[in-house]
Parts: sequence; C-alpha cells; structure tokens
Amino acid sequence: MSRCPATAARTRSTSVGRVGPVLLACVAVIVVLAGCSTGADAVASGGTFQFVSPGGRTDISYDPPSSRGTIGELSGPDLMSDGKTVSVRDFPDRVVVINLWGQWCGPCRAEAPALEKVYESTKDLGVAFLGINVRDPQRDKAQDFVTDNKVGYPSIYDPSMRTLLALGGNFPTSVIPTTLVLDRRHRVAAVFLKSLLVEDLEPVVKRIAEEDGR
Repeated sequence: MSRCPATAARTRSTSVGRVGPVLLACVAVIVVLAGCSTGADAVASGGTFQFVSPGGRTDISYDPPSSRGTIGELSGPDLMSDGKTVSVRDFPDRVVVINLWGQWCGPCRAEAPALEKVYESTKDLGVAFLGINVRDPQRDKAQDFVTDNKVGYPSIYDPSMRTLLALGGNFPTSVIPTTLVLDRRHRVAAVFLKSLLVEDLEPVVKRIAEEDGR
C-alpha cells in the first residue's frame, strides 16, 4: 500500500459522516519519541516522527456518531487494582472519553494535565474518562505515571493491546496517544490522533454531552 502524503501536524478538525477503515489506518500525529510509533508509517523528519493521513487529519468527528456499533465489550484489568476489571459498560448513559497512553510516551506525559482538567470540568455533565495503558510490560512504572500525574480516572492495563480488539479494526489504535470520545450510546463521535490541549478536547466533550443530554 502506498504511503499517505506528509502534511502539517496540526490541522483543522474534519467532520465526516462515514470514514472507512483504510482512511483511519493512515493517521496523522507528530510525536517527540520514536517509541510512540507503531508500524511502518513513521516518517523521520527533523528529529520527529510523523504519521500522516490524507489531508493531514488529526481530528476526526462523526456527525452523526459512527454507525459501526457500540464498544460495550471493551474491558480489561484495572491498572491500579489487582483482581478488578474495568469496562466501558461501567459507564452506562455517559459520554466516555477513552485515552490510549503509555508511560514511555513523551506526548502522553505532555497531555496528562490537560486530560485531567477536562475530566474534572466535565464529570458533572455525565462524562467519564477511561485510560488504556499499552505496551508497558512493567506495571509498576505505569502505576507511577498515574500517581505522579494525579490521574483521577481509571485505566485498563493492556500491555499487549488485546483489549483494543473490541474496536474491531474500525478505528485507529496504532498511534499513541489516541483519544476517542463516545456518545452516551457508546458510539464513536470523535477521534483525536495527537497529544491534546484543554482547548482541543473540552469543547468537543461538552458539546457531545450537551447534545446527548437533551
């Protein structure tokens, strides 16, 4: 398969009704560390690694939310509590923000404070956050990340990324960090393929929560 053309990392968000798996497989984000890459789509450029998509999309919104189905089966062991399982189904009728992260990933560390701020500012609107910790074979290091960054929401511990099979290959999972926003029916409403700022995420989450809450 041919490589998608390289484009600027930060672009306007793109609204789509239906985006195919092939489009979503060619995703875009600039990351500081090579460790945040997967697959052969990394393009070395000036000391960074770029993942590119047609049009350079790093923000994808679904209006209406994706009709590919819900993600109710996404579950796995709680990172911080042995013997406990955490699942999207733990948050019925809530907007759910899913963040894929690793303690080895520089952009994940950079966005952690922003995610926590949005979590705190939206939880009273019926919004839940769920992290998925990936490719961290040493659980204690991932737990230290949560403690050091004062993360208040749970994460699934998924070093092998098996939990992500619940996405069925319909949404991007090869870029870390990735953030998905689910509506109250747990359909994918938005995808971010980049490290986030508060102003990137908060307006989208509030809009989806308000629209679904009517």
